[in-house]
Amino acid sequence: MGTHALLGISGSLREKATNRLLLREAARLYGAAAYTEADIDLPLYHGDREAEAGVPAAVQTLADQIAAADAVIISTPEYNKGPSGALKNALDWVSRTAGKPWQDKPVAVMSAAAGRAGGERAQMVLRGFMVPFQPLILQGPEMHLAGSGDQFDSEGRLTGDIYIKTLQALMDRLRASVQA
Repeated sequence: MGTHALLGISGSLREKATNRLLLREAARLYGAAAYTEADIDLPLYHGDREAEAGVPAAVQTLADQIAAADAVIISTPEYNKGPSGALKNALDWVSRTAGKPWQDKPVAVMSAAAGRAGGERAQMVLRGFMVPFQPLILQGPEMHLAGSGDQFDSEGRLTGDIYIKTLQALMDRLRASVQA
């Protein structure tokens, strides 16, 4: 296999979110890959609107990106002890598309949050949300970036050695799962 197609999904919609920075660092540490960052700024799922107009184009684009990727990395913030509503909404919408874009897809889950647990609870809830889609979610090492606002330099590079080592190990495992 040549260059891998790697899709990043940030659970935060903010352009300068630490979850976006973490995804970009993960892609950098993954190595040679064509990296794309998904847009999950989607309309709220509404069954009546879906019945009237079908699946929105932006949702189909996301589903197609997932299907085309060799691997997916998801970084979630922790909002009230769970993943963001935007991320859950994106998962709900993708479940309405044809095919099974997540099926057997290697997925690495991580989290970045201001709190001292680094989004651990949100990550665990997200893993539960993913069960119906049957991806191949890596079980570790777990990447929980605590105090995330203080963990990147002015270039957007991760600074803590323990976090860099953990993220590198996770990306090495993701690459190995794609190559397997």
